[in-house]
Amino acid sequence: MHHTRCAWVSQDPIYQDYHDNVWGRPVQNKYELFAKLCLDGQQAGLSWITILKKQDNYYQAFHQFDPLLISQMTEQDVERLMQNKGIVRNRLKINSIIKNAKGFLEIEREGTDFSDFIWSFVGAKPILNSWSDKSQVPTTSSESDAMSKALKKRGFSFVGSTICYAFMQAVGMVNDHTTDCFCYDTTKVKSV
Repeated sequence: MHHTRCAWVSQDPIYQDYHDNVWGRPVQNKYELFAKLCLDGQQAGLSWITILKKQDNYYQAFHQFDPLLISQMTEQDVERLMQNKGIVRNRLKINSIIKNAKGFLEIEREGTDFSDFIWSFVGAKPILNSWSDKSQVPTTSSESDAMSKALKKRGFSFVGSTICYAFMQAVGMVNDHTTDCFCYDTTKVKSV
């Protein structure tokens, strides 16, 4: 059966599976949110499919995205990761995951669950957009601006507003499937 998908999806089966089963579906688990935010930051200047194909390598390289273990990584770990062909070998990006882990722990130490913190920017429920064409879909919003600012304040990096907006789309904080996409309705009725 041929489905109409969002226009950004290529013919790559990995990409199609990601679009059909992951992108835009609400994520509540704080560790999954943390991992996805870090992975979106790795994308800066690259295509998302590049990161998607390296995702498993990232989980292996960064302690399955356990913030506590990542926060204890050292300069030696960074040097070792700079030799890891399975990830993007960019010192700033590798260090950003460590910085983000420390920021995650700081938010939790403030007594706020990271998931609650992230979802607070959309009032704890997905924003349902209804774009008919991908040219209408924004790359930032007032919510992503606010999230970016709050994350940077806590030491996160590679969390500019554009990255935050892409993250919000990916974890279902905004539903940006276009109205002709077969996932548009399924995400709309999906309970959080």
